[in-house]
Amino acid sequence: MSVHVSTLQARITGESTASSPLSTEEYFVNMGPQHPSTHGVLRLVLRLDGETVREVVPVLGYIHRGIEKMGEHGNYRQFVHLVDRMDYLSALANNWAVTMVVEKAAKMETNDRIQAIRTLVCELQRIQSHQLWWGVFGMDLGGFTPFFYGLRDREQICDIFEKTIGARLTMNYIQPGGVMFDIHPDFVKDVKAFLTYFKSKMPEYDALMTENVIIQERLRGIGKLSAERAIALGATGPVLRASGVAHDLRKSEPYGLYSQVDFDVPVGTVGDCWDRYWVRMEEMRQSVRIVEQLIDNIPEGKTFLVKPAAKIKVPAGVHYSHVETARGVLGVLLVSNGKDAPYRIHCRTPNFNNLWCIGEMATGGRIGDLVAMLSSIDIVVPDIDR
Repeated sequence: MSVHVSTLQARITGESTASSPLSTEEYFVNMGPQHPSTHGVLRLVLRLDGETVREVVPVLGYIHRGIEKMGEHGNYRQFVHLVDRMDYLSALANNWAVTMVVEKAAKMETNDRIQAIRTLVCELQRIQSHQLWWGVFGMDLGGFTPFFYGLRDREQICDIFEKTIGARLTMNYIQPGGVMFDIHPDFVKDVKAFLTYFKSKMPEYDALMTENVIIQERLRGIGKLSAERAIALGATGPVLRASGVAHDLRKSEPYGLYSQVDFDVPVGTVGDCWDRYWVRMEEMRQSVRIVEQLIDNIPEGKTFLVKPAAKIKVPAGVHYSHVETARGVLGVLLVSNGKDAPYRIHCRTPNFNNLWCIGEMATGGRIGDLVAMLSSIDIVVPDIDR
């Protein structure tokens, strides 16, 4: 397979390839860099023929912070708190990905209580993440009410996290050897109260957005992404599953207590904006199912099985592990030379691959649909600019 590499300048100054019978002239428009809603600072260079999108070139690097390089200059515990700044809406899953590769490599033990707590908080954050996406999605399409509803309900999970973890967004909770603190005495009661409340609000979400004829017209048949192209581009998470590929690490390679709970993997059929919307709506319902099965059966036991100040040394070699975040597969590749700090560490983040699907979705479509396509991907740009 041959790979052709070209610069952005070459793309912009290349010859026009307009196919319009009206002899129109192609032109370039910068969409960004700005901070659209809560996606992050992103620039899209659009090659347009009138209202038709011929090409989309994402331009990154506006919030690059060198997280992976910083990881080489601290110990393994110190790196955990850096990854919750990547996809900050999946901070706990990010914590878990780093923790898992360290625990596997160093052969550190855990127990069922630790795994139950990790599974619970990550599923609660999956709901929390999708609530924010749902609100922002509605706002991107021109309606402010979903944003208010989504933020209103999301705050209840923030309150639960704050009691146990002490933070509401960039949480550093899951650590090699356990979790930083035991759950708050009110955790079970608060979670059950939230589940009862949220299940009563899901019909409001459907009435406001899912069953809205205008929303369906904006999404159905727009931004199609085939299963073959989604796989070729390395898409994961809801973007991949909306295209008809039933790949979810919680099912295919269960970790935590996912093998002990019953839940379904929502899968789309068309791979358009509507399927990406529908998959995330169903994922919230499935996360509720998972939490309901675990919340009354949290095992007893310790929540940290190593001394907090103990040095962690990983055997020399290359180690890898991955988890299913709210946006897809986060893989952590760790190269160790046997010392207490990684020689090299690399994160395979879901948002990077998912973003490049925008070119496939948008080509041949209308510029007015581009915002809906971008929002349906649900990107968090700091996860790309590492």
